[in-house]
Amino acid sequence: MGFRKDFLWGGATAATQCEGAWNKDGKGESILDHCTNGDREHPRLVTRELEDRYFYPSRNGCHQYERYEEDIALFAEMGFKTYRLSINWSRIYPMGDDEEPNREGLDYYRRVFECCRKYGIEPTVTITHYDMAWNICVKYGGWADRRVIDFYAKYVRTLFTEYKGLVRRWLCINEINFSTVSYGEIVTSGILPKSGKVLCDDVHATRQEVQRRFEALHNELVASAKAVRIGHEIDPENQIGCMMCGFTFYPLSSRPEDAAQQQRDMEIWMYYCLDVVCRGEYPYFAKRIWREKGIDIEVSEEDARTLKEGTVDFISFSYYKSECSTADPDKQGNIEDWEYGAANPELPKTEWGWSIDPAGLRWLLNDLYGRYQKPLMVVENGIGEYETFEDGTVHDKARIDYLRAHIKAMKEAVEDGVDLIGYTTWSAIDIVSAGTGEMKKRYGFIYVDADDEGNGTYDRYPKDSFYWYKKVIASNGEDLGD
Repeated sequence: MGFRKDFLWGGATAATQCEGAWNKDGKGESILDHCTNGDREHPRLVTRELEDRYFYPSRNGCHQYERYEEDIALFAEMGFKTYRLSINWSRIYPMGDDEEPNREGLDYYRRVFECCRKYGIEPTVTITHYDMAWNICVKYGGWADRRVIDFYAKYVRTLFTEYKGLVRRWLCINEINFSTVSYGEIVTSGILPKSGKVLCDDVHATRQEVQRRFEALHNELVASAKAVRIGHEIDPENQIGCMMCGFTFYPLSSRPEDAAQQQRDMEIWMYYCLDVVCRGEYPYFAKRIWREKGIDIEVSEEDARTLKEGTVDFISFSYYKSECSTADPDKQGNIEDWEYGAANPELPKTEWGWSIDPAGLRWLLNDLYGRYQKPLMVVENGIGEYETFEDGTVHDKARIDYLRAHIKAMKEAVEDGVDLIGYTTWSAIDIVSAGTGEMKKRYGFIYVDADDEGNGTYDRYPKDSFYWYKKVIASNGEDLGD
């Protein structure tokens, strides 16, 4: 069978991680503009004021704001069919609650989309990707305030109107299902931490904090549904999808308790949000989750109607690794090491300590398609590596091996009967890591000459994987260079 003839091969970035130009042309401050850099041993900090003693990597990104034409030309050389990118909310509405949009921001993205079209690349656009306006975080407490729903609705109406015909594939809110944990509470929901750390202690979150997280997520889900309705109203040709952080869980053992925990983990991490955006209502188990967490979520008749009328056209998700589920609390992972379950002793790991599990991607594709019967798109998948630049390039064999294995897994899912429409790797080019703020944790096909303190020429150099992926795309996934 193989991939469909119109399969959307490409790569992905996020505005707050690649653009830089954090205060140019009328842009306002966003949440990541207030996040310092860090590394595996030192979590990023959120500072209320911008302090000279810290480096804020989103101020620089990889300088794509000035060099987007060069980057898109390189993506075209690889043969990209689509480029998944995001619009920085605070570049359009600098304070988030502005009366009028920033015209310079709108014009900038128009030029970017026109450049994509010039090279025959279809934009796949994330409406908000870790870029909430700082003013909304401080003044309203992020998505925890229902007024933000209206700000978002105004924002999406502006985008759908401004770029009608230029962009027809949209993703509403990046990794919306991350909102119930500390990292997502900050970067997705815009709720500022008390400690200043981007990664906090989820285990000891108070009932009030958990209540606020789930209320914020409810507001995001309502806003997402409104975006779908508005997008279809303005242009019926629009295809509007959700974007989830993809989780595959296996029982850690054959104990029935671990199998039951695996079911619960998939419910809270994947089905809770997906049932809402795909079916238009909370799943039957939502009330059990609320009861177990000691919280109460009120769904008004108007909200229920909005959710039912605003279901998505397709499902997109990221996939990096899998986890194991266990009922034994002593075997649970450490969230500050990005572990949301127990480590799988059967799997190899990346330099970052994440499991490598291409078979888990096939499992998840089948699971989601079987449950929802909607087209699927993998919009983030990749490996972060600490790489050596030599002789004008990077010999990134580990990336090629990782992507090859995951593409094979996707092909097997397609042969299973899954309707898979596209694949955009993370990332198209080296950008700032959202998790650690590092440049040296590199994901891209293109090396960027910049370090973790913003030093370097920011010149671009194709890696070995650049030429490998070019062959993959040209052969529609048949030539994987085995």
